[in-house]
Amino acid sequence: MNLIVNGGNAKSSAMAAIKAAKQHDFEQAKAKLAEADQFIHDAHLEETALLTTEASGEPLNITLLMIHSQDHMMNAITYRDLAAEIIELYAKLDQVDDTQSEQ
Repeated sequence: MNLIVNGGNAKSSAMAAIKAAKQHDFEQAKAKLAEADQFIHDAHLEETALLTTEASGEPLNITLLMIHSQDHMMNAITYRDLAAEIIELYAKLDQVDDTQSEQ
């Protein structure tokens, strides 16, 4: 469940980062990306513990819940990466708008 919770929180933080950038609040966007990174880090710790258990020879029960948690994790990473790109685009658009306003 920790993978699902942290993955969901990371995705939400990444979306909040995009929304902040859309409102020209790039400091908040940066903070929300950092928050997403922390949630992803926490999820990776949980995932690593499971992988270590299996690698040590202890079999894991692969359930739909485990597959679902991995799906959340991968989606969170994708959202975070795309959020960074979208924020960069908003920042560039903001610079273009500033330049045009000065003319």
